[in-house]
Amino acid sequence: MSLPEIHLTDLDVIRDPFTAYGRARELSPLARVVVPGMSPMWALTRHEGARAVLGDPRFEITSGSFMRPDVPEDCLPYLRTMSEMDGPEHLRLRRLVAPAFSARRAGAFRKVVEPIVARLLDALPGHAEDGVVDLLEHVAKPLPMEVVCELVGVPEPDRPRWREYGAMIVTGAGPAFGAAIPGIIEGAREAVARRRREPADDLLSDLIRVRDEDGDRLGDTELVTLVWHLVLAGQTPAHLVANAVEVLLAHPDALAALRADPALMPRAVDELIRWCGPNLLTIPRHAREDVDLYGHPVREGDTVTVSLAAVNRDPRAFADADRFDVTREPGAVGHLGFAHGPHFCLGAAPARVQTEIALSALLRRFPGLALAVPEAPRAPDPGTWRLLALPVTL
Repeated sequence: MSLPEIHLTDLDVIRDPFTAYGRARELSPLARVVVPGMSPMWALTRHEGARAVLGDPRFEITSGSFMRPDVPEDCLPYLRTMSEMDGPEHLRLRRLVAPAFSARRAGAFRKVVEPIVARLLDALPGHAEDGVVDLLEHVAKPLPMEVVCELVGVPEPDRPRWREYGAMIVTGAGPAFGAAIPGIIEGAREAVARRRREPADDLLSDLIRVRDEDGDRLGDTELVTLVWHLVLAGQTPAHLVANAVEVLLAHPDALAALRADPALMPRAVDELIRWCGPNLLTIPRHAREDVDLYGHPVREGDTVTVSLAAVNRDPRAFADADRFDVTREPGAVGHLGFAHGPHFCLGAAPARVQTEIALSALLRRFPGLALAVPEAPRAPDPGTWRLLALPVTL
């Protein structure tokens, strides 16, 4: 049986990946993703199969899963994050780091995030021109970097530099992305050294102090890598907040339900991650051995990914899957917006907290919030569902 093909340069795929991948999902649980200049990838399109592959050790994330930016050689040791590790190395690092990113610990992030959101919203009217302000530029983009600066203890005089780097990182690729990395890594080195000298009540100090039952601890290279990864992971809440506002403003019934019952917000954020999460495909994995997937021979070394745009709207997993519903009850299976298995995203809980706080404060502060254009401009990015701007009236 021939498989459906998704061409990442196809304008229909770029404009509406949810329809394109959804059509492939209903034809087959497996598709081929065609990438210019690269070998085609296998893509899981249905929830059950995707969840199984994400937890299957026969499929591994390797250095070949990432496109390395062009950076100085001294930066390279810090680019290898936990995502590329497997086996004992990955288990050791995750065991040391995971408690700092747990759902329980994420609750403590609220006292960090709430004042940051308040400051950004206080300044928002001052950025308006002719009554219109770009919510992506002035709230969604700066929020994650402001949070990171608090979590790792960046001094106020150094923060303009971090904000500038953060804005470059959120672009997600290109020369600006690579150009920002050396500065961030140098800043991360400084932050680690500072917190070793001057511990405080913040995330970086917690990570420096952590020990396991055998006395194992994180080394400086691992700590600097984690700070860099925090900055990199900030792309997700930045784009999620912007996507979420756009979707809510386009669904007045959902917006009214949230205004009437703010306690719905955690459930709404989960639905927003399912519905408009920024990641369209998971980090590619490579087959460790020959594997049969739905009757198709996947050879050792082949690239396999998951189409999140397809699996998170799979009607086999979610009732009325193509309907956006902020009152949706948690089901037996959850969305895969933060992946699954050993590489489930450590930043999932903090990303949820940032999004909840930002959306709650926006809706409370600006009851007349509305889109200022018929359709917000979107980046032609086949891997990330992200806006270029979000013009609104307050």
